[in-house]
Amino acid sequence: MIGAFMAILNIQITNAALLNIEGGIGTGVDNGSWISTSYLIGEIIVIPLTDYLSRVFSFRNIMLSFASLFAAFSVACAFTHDLPSMIAMRGFQGFFGGVLIPMAFTLVFTKLPKGQQPIGLAMFSLAVTFAPAIGPTIGGYLTENYGWQTIFFVNVLPTAVMVTILFLTLERAPLNLGLLREGDWFGIATMAIGLASLQAVLEEGNKNDWFGSPFIVRLAVIAAISLSLFITIELVVAKPLLRLRLLTQWNFGVGTIAAVFLGFALFGSVYLLPAYLGQVQGYNAEQIGNVLAWTGLPQLLLIPLVPKLMQRFDTRYIAAVGLLLFAASSFMNIMMSIDYSGDQFFIPNVVRAVGQALTLAPLSALSLGSVAPQDAPAASGISNMMRNLGGAIGTAVLATIVTKREQFHSNIIGHSVTLGREEVRTRIAQMTDYFIAHGVPDLNAAREQAIIALGKTVKRQALVMGFSDTFAVIGVVLVLAAIAVLLTRRVKAAGGGGAH
Repeated sequence: MIGAFMAILNIQITNAALLNIEGGIGTGVDNGSWISTSYLIGEIIVIPLTDYLSRVFSFRNIMLSFASLFAAFSVACAFTHDLPSMIAMRGFQGFFGGVLIPMAFTLVFTKLPKGQQPIGLAMFSLAVTFAPAIGPTIGGYLTENYGWQTIFFVNVLPTAVMVTILFLTLERAPLNLGLLREGDWFGIATMAIGLASLQAVLEEGNKNDWFGSPFIVRLAVIAAISLSLFITIELVVAKPLLRLRLLTQWNFGVGTIAAVFLGFALFGSVYLLPAYLGQVQGYNAEQIGNVLAWTGLPQLLLIPLVPKLMQRFDTRYIAAVGLLLFAASSFMNIMMSIDYSGDQFFIPNVVRAVGQALTLAPLSALSLGSVAPQDAPAASGISNMMRNLGGAIGTAVLATIVTKREQFHSNIIGHSVTLGREEVRTRIAQMTDYFIAHGVPDLNAAREQAIIALGKTVKRQALVMGFSDTFAVIGVVLVLAAIAVLLTRRVKAAGGGGAH
C-alpha cells in the first residue's frame, strides 16, 4: 500500500512543481508537459504486464526490484539538467512505479483472509484517493520552500521501509522462466505501442489542437491500429497477456465501467481545481496545495470506518451514495464567479472527500469480489489500467471543454460588451480616469489601456464560466457511475458480517 500510495502521489507532486521544473531544466511550457506524460506512459504500459511479470520472475522478486528501481529513478530525476534526460528518467520511474499499484490490489485478494479484505481495500482506496488530494500540498510546500529537486527525494525513505519489510515477509518463490517462451509477445508489443500512443494523444491533444496537428493524427492512427490488433490477439490466443474475457463476468464488467467513470472524475477534478486556482485566481503551488488538502484530510478519518459499513450495509448502496456525494460536490461548483476562490471550495471539497472515501473500497469489492482468487491478479491489471485510462481521458476531455467553453462564453459576452451600450462607455471612461490617475499621461493611451483591461476581464469571466461547465460534466459522469454500480448484482459479504 505504501508503494501504491507513492506511485500515485508522484503524479500530483510533480504537476504541482511543473513550472519550477521547466525553469530549472531550461525548457518551455509547451514541452514541459512531457515530464508528466512520460511518467503516465510508463505507468499505463506496465500495469497490464504486472500479472505476467510476477508469474515469470515471482511476485517477491518483481515487488522488491521494481520498488527499488522506482526510488532510484526518482532520485535520478532530481539530477537531470535537460528535457530529454528528464523525460527518460520520468518514463522509467513511471514504469517501475506502475507495478506497485496493481501489486497492492492483488495482495488484498490473494494474501488476506476473506474477512480482512475490506480493510485491505480501504487501505488501497486511501492510496488511490488520498494521494492525488495531498500530492499538490506536499509538492507545493517543498517546491516553494526547498526547491523542485526535493520532491524527487520524497520516495526514498517510504520505499526503503517498504522494501525492507517485504524482503523479510514475502515468501520466496521459484522463477518460471519457461513462461517467457509462451509469452504473448505480439499482444505485449501492440499493447505497449497502442497505450503509449493513446496516452500521448490524450495528454498532448488539447495543447496541439487535436486533429489539426499532423503529429496527433499520426499518433491516433497508430493507437487505433495497435489497440484493435491487441484486442483481437487477446481474444484468439490460447494464453493472452490480458484475459479480456473476464469482462464478460457481469459484476466485473459493469464495475470496470464504473471504475472508468470514477477515474475520469477523480483524475479530472485533481487536474481541474489546480488549473482553475492557478489560471483564474493566480494561486502559487503552495496555496493550491492548501486548498486541495481538504479533499484529502477528511478521508484519513473516514476510510478506516468503511470496512465496518461494508459489513453492515449493501456495498452497492455505499458505493452509489459515495459517487452521488462526489457528484454533488461537483454540482456545487457550477455557478462560480470571479470571486470564487479557496474559501468557497471548502464545503464542496469536504463533501467530495466524504464521497471519495465511501466509493473506491466498495466499488473494488463489487467488481473483484465475484472473481475467482486465481483470476484476481489478471482482473487487478485490467481494473487498474481502465481506471488510469479513464483518468487520462477525463483530463484530456475536461481540458478541451475548458478551452472550447471559454471561447463560447467569450463570444457571448463579447456581443454584449460593445461601445453601443451606455454601461460599457461609462466603464471605459472610469477605467481611463483610473489609468490617468496612476501615471498614464496621454488620454488616448489611457483609453487603450482601459479597453485592454476590459477585454481581460471578459476573458477571465469567460474562463470562470468554462471551468463551471466542466464541473457539471464531472457531476453527470459520476451520476452515470452510480447508475452502473446499482446495476451490479449483490455478492456475498466478506467475513460473514453482513451483505455487501
